[in-house]
Amino acid sequence: MLTMTQVNDIRKMYFEEGKNISQIARETGNDRKTIRKYLEKDDWNKELPIVKKKATFPKLEPYKSEIDTWLVEDKRIKRKQRHTAKKIYDRLVKEYKEAFNCSYRTVAGYVAMKKKEIFGEKKGFLPLEHIPGEAQADFGDADFYENGKLYSGKYLNLSFPYSNKGYIQLFKGENQQCLFEGLKTIFKHIGGVPTRIWFDNASTIVTKVMKAGERKLTDDFLRFMEHYRFEVTFCNVGAGHEKGNIENKVGYHRRNMLVPVPRFENISEFNKDLLSQCEEDAKREHYRKEGTIEELYKDDAAALLKLPEAAFDTSKYITVKTNGYGKFLLNKGLHEYSVAPKYANEYVLVKLTAFHVIVLDESYREIVCHDRLYGDHKQQSMNWLPYLNQLARRPGALKYTGIYQMLPQPVKEYMENLSKQDKGKVLTAIADLTQKSSFEKAVETISIALSYGVIDVDSLINLHSRLHEKILQLEPVRLPEHIPQLKRYVPNLTAYDKSLGKVGVKRC
Repeated sequence: MLTMTQVNDIRKMYFEEGKNISQIARETGNDRKTIRKYLEKDDWNKELPIVKKKATFPKLEPYKSEIDTWLVEDKRIKRKQRHTAKKIYDRLVKEYKEAFNCSYRTVAGYVAMKKKEIFGEKKGFLPLEHIPGEAQADFGDADFYENGKLYSGKYLNLSFPYSNKGYIQLFKGENQQCLFEGLKTIFKHIGGVPTRIWFDNASTIVTKVMKAGERKLTDDFLRFMEHYRFEVTFCNVGAGHEKGNIENKVGYHRRNMLVPVPRFENISEFNKDLLSQCEEDAKREHYRKEGTIEELYKDDAAALLKLPEAAFDTSKYITVKTNGYGKFLLNKGLHEYSVAPKYANEYVLVKLTAFHVIVLDESYREIVCHDRLYGDHKQQSMNWLPYLNQLARRPGALKYTGIYQMLPQPVKEYMENLSKQDKGKVLTAIADLTQKSSFEKAVETISIALSYGVIDVDSLINLHSRLHEKILQLEPVRLPEHIPQLKRYVPNLTAYDKSLGKVGVKRC
């Protein structure tokens, strides 16, 4: 079909320039019949578009359910081992022999159409009706208290739109390790992996959004995808509403599982409790479909991919250089972590997880472990044990090291009037108390000891036990009823009185 510009040129050459059809055909390269059609055309109304009818493949009707089953089962296996149209055609011919009278072209057409329905389009496919086994993921904001300290944290939500079942995991921040750890924990809990997951364009996953909707993904996220074998779809930029199910689930989880503000001692234990709450929540009726969420989730569970045999390490490993005090900085210099004096001004390997910062030696053994710091303000995490052990070995050099200036004021005051030998003993005791409870509790003990005027090591240890150790309270022993009660014995002291009365009497 010619463009309107080409048609206009042809008519101009004929009606205004006086050229005949043969001349126009030679100059334009168009067929004479085509030229004549446009010269004789009178009705220039735009033709209505033809709507393509969806192919129905009636001859395949007896075999469609079997083909559909094979393709649905393919979602749970590796892409390289999935059925091709040729393989499906060969299986049908082999199983039904002469009874199967459909051509390969018919089978290929139906398989291509069905694969789009089951697997979805590769780019920008957002179905109105969600397929079992597919999920959506997003983070929400939530405050919580851990050991009395307030955190402005994040929580990962994974929702299955088909059944409306959702899961939640709480973190102190939103980074790649939190995303991977949250998904890994949920995958393990449900015993499988969603076939496809919808995400927004978070920087932890997407490094660049290119033309035509293409995304450049981080290497770590690509490795995570390949390990668990799920496919991924991204929302258009600024269109988070495209994954509406998870948007609603983020709010639902906050209102029902994070109100009032949670208080707990250990975030990992609390996350286990959240998974149990999610299972309990699934017992309610679906908001639109017949049946409970848990009943509908059975279809989701049946479509999940199998968990990989090898565990995925969600950690990130980096090399950093320490300063003269054996410390290093992370998060654009805002967060400071200690290692040990012996590693001052050296390169060390650091393992970053969602919850911890772990320093490893050259043999990948743990040197020190910190709770990971979060937030865009200056913070420091100091593990005093390696420093105390070093000082205890060289107490005479205490005041001449930079470490002395880092010690809390109560500790410096306590050490002020001690002899060199006593300083070594006290530092060893503080190290032992730190290992037994924490450095903060050891400092608290020292502060109270100062108020009592106590300076000896034994008193310091006893005071710490009374303040910070749980003393086992034993229940009184009660004898069984069959054991007879002893009669109360009342001693006769008359004989003793007579003997005592003779004391001091002179004998002849």
